[in-house]
Amino acid sequence: SYLIDRVASFQLGNRVRLPHHHISSSKSLSSITRRRFPSIPSIRAEISQDDGGEKKQNSNTKFIIVTGGVLSGIGKGVCASSVGVLLRAMGLRPTAIKIDPYLNVDAGTMSPFEHGEVFVLDDGGETDLDLGNYERFLDVRLRSESNLTTGKVYQKVIERERRGDYLGKTVQVVPHITDEIQDWIQEVATHPVDGGEAPPDVCVVELGGTLGDIESMPFVEALRQLQDRVGYKNCAFLHVSLVPTVGRPPEQKTKPTQHSVKQMRSLGLAPDFLLCRGAAPLEEGARAKLGMFCQVPKDNVISVHDVSNLYRVPLLLLEQGFATGLAERLRLGPFEGLRYGDEEKPAVQASSLLKNEQVMNDWRRLADTHDSVSDEATVAVVGKYLGLTDTYLSVQKALLHAALATEQKLRLEWVDSSALTDAAKDADPAAHAAAWAQVRGADGVLIPGGFGTRGLEGKIAAARYARESGAPFLGVCLGMQCAVIEFARSALGRPKANSAEFAPELAPEDRAVVFMPEGDREKMGGTMRLGARTTLLAPGSRAHGLYGGRGAVDERHRHRYEVNPEMVAALEAAGMRFSGRDETGQRMEVLELEGHPYFLAAQYHPEYKSRPGRPSPLFEGLLRACKDAKKAGTEAAVAEGGQGKSSNVAG
Repeated sequence: SYLIDRVASFQLGNRVRLPHHHISSSKSLSSITRRRFPSIPSIRAEISQDDGGEKKQNSNTKFIIVTGGVLSGIGKGVCASSVGVLLRAMGLRPTAIKIDPYLNVDAGTMSPFEHGEVFVLDDGGETDLDLGNYERFLDVRLRSESNLTTGKVYQKVIERERRGDYLGKTVQVVPHITDEIQDWIQEVATHPVDGGEAPPDVCVVELGGTLGDIESMPFVEALRQLQDRVGYKNCAFLHVSLVPTVGRPPEQKTKPTQHSVKQMRSLGLAPDFLLCRGAAPLEEGARAKLGMFCQVPKDNVISVHDVSNLYRVPLLLLEQGFATGLAERLRLGPFEGLRYGDEEKPAVQASSLLKNEQVMNDWRRLADTHDSVSDEATVAVVGKYLGLTDTYLSVQKALLHAALATEQKLRLEWVDSSALTDAAKDADPAAHAAAWAQVRGADGVLIPGGFGTRGLEGKIAAARYARESGAPFLGVCLGMQCAVIEFARSALGRPKANSAEFAPELAPEDRAVVFMPEGDREKMGGTMRLGARTTLLAPGSRAHGLYGGRGAVDERHRHRYEVNPEMVAALEAAGMRFSGRDETGQRMEVLELEGHPYFLAAQYHPEYKSRPGRPSPLFEGLLRACKDAKKAGTEAAVAEGGQGKSSNVAG
C-alpha cells in the first residue's frame, strides 16, 4: 500500500523519490509500476540509475523516438530531421530510422499518388520520402535497413520460423515480433552513415502514422520495451501534435493534444517533449496548460509553428532551449553523470552545447537567403503525378538548393504532360493552351522520372520545345529517354521512334529505348537497376565541367530501360553527345546537345544526392542557365530600345 500511495502521488505531479529500502529489487518494482502505472517511466529511471540505466546494451547509443498524434502529415519527418541538425551542431553523429507500419516490404511498388515519391538510397533501397529529409538535413547516407516496415519484420520472423530458429515455440507478436523490431533498431543504430568508421552517437527513430493506429501497435509495444532495454537515460520520447487555432477571436485549443498524450500514456509511453504544430507561435497560456495536463515540463513544450521556410525549423528549436533540454534528458555533455531528481543542475547556455556552431550558421544563412533574394526563376516541371506534389519532392528540393546557390527565388509551374498532347488540343483546347502557356512562360523546363504511357507524348513535345527554342532543359531518367526519342524522331527522321516500354512491337530501327538485359519482367519489387552506380564523364564536356572536372561520379539509379546502344552512333552523328557512360562504356548515362545553351539529361536521379548548400551540379547548372538567359534577354531588349520582358514570372 505504501508503494501504491507513493506512485499515485507521483502520478498527481509530486515528484517523490522512492526509498530503495522499501523494495526488494529494482526489477520487481519496475514490473509493478509498469503493470499498474504504465505511464511513469521516470520512476523506473530513478530506481535503475545505480547501474547506469543500461540493461542489455553495452554501448552508450542514445535513442530519440518521435511519435505523432491527432492527425498524420503534420511534419514529424521535418521535426525529426531538425532534431538531427541540432545533434550535428552539438558535435554528435546522428543516424535515423523511419518506421512505416504497412505490410509492403518497401515503397518500391507503391503508387506515387498514394505514398509520394520513392526515395532511393546508395545501396538500392526503395524507401519512404522521409529518408530523403533525413539525408538532406543530417548530411548522411542511410541504408535500406533505415526504413523499417511491417512487411520486413514479418518476412524476417517468418523466415526464421521456417528455418526452425524458434525451436518449436509458438511464434507470437509478443515477444517475437517486438524483439525483432528492437533488435533491428539497435543493429541499424550501429551502422556508420557519415562516411567515417565510427558508429552513430544518437539514433532518431520516427514512428509513421498516428499513435493509436491498429497497424502500429506492435511497434509501439516494441518502443516501450526498448526504453527498458537500453535504459531511461538513453531513450527519450518526442511527441509531435497539433494545436489548432479556432473561433473568433482566435484561440489555441490544447484538448486534441491532451487526448493524444492520454492515448500515448495508455500505451505505456510517456512524452519527454511536446513539439506543438500550429499556424501561430504557441501562447504562454497554452504552453503552461499543456505542460500541466500532459505532465511535461513547461520548458519542454516547444512551439513548431509555421515559418517562412523549413530551414528555420532547427533554428526555432534552438531558440526555445530544446538543445539544452535534450542534453539534460539524455545526460549529454555537461549533464553526463547527473542523477535524475538532483535539485542542483549545471547552468548551461545553449551556445555552450554547440561544439560545431558552423552547422547552425549555415542553416541560418540558408534561411536568410531564402527570404531575402528577389530575382525569380520559373521552372516548368512537366510530369504526370501532379495530384500530390510530394511525388516529386526530391526534385523540388534539388531545384530549391540550386536556386539558393544562384541567389534566386524559385517558382514552380506544375504542367500536366497529358495536356500538352495533340489529343488534348481536341479534347480540351483551353487546358491545352494553358499548359503550353506555362511551358513557354517559364525560364527553364524539367522533365522528371516516371513510368507508364500516360502523358508520354506531352513530355516528348516539351523536350522538342526546349531543344528548338533554346530554353534551358534538364531531363531525369524518363526525361532523358523522352529527349532521345524526340531527337530520333526529329533529327534522324524516324517518326515512329519510341521506347520498348511503351511500344513492344517496334521495328528494330525505331527502338530508341530498350529493356536492360539484366532486368526482370515478372517481378516488380526490387528488380530494377537500383542504387549508386559509377558514371564516367567525357573530358571537356559540359557535364564534366559542372561536376568540377571530376572524371567519375557516383549517382543513384532507378530504371529498367536504357538508351539503345545500337542507336548511339547515329544520334551522336546528328549532334547529340553522350558525355556520361557507365564503366563498360555501353550504357548511356548523360547526354547533352552541342550548340544549345543548356540541354542536359541524365539516366540517373541527381536529385537524390542534392544537399542544402551543396546542390546537385546538374540542377545548379539548370538554374544558372535560367539566370543567364533572363539576363541576356533583358540586355537584348534594352539594346533594342524596348522594355525588357520579365519572362512572365511576375506575380
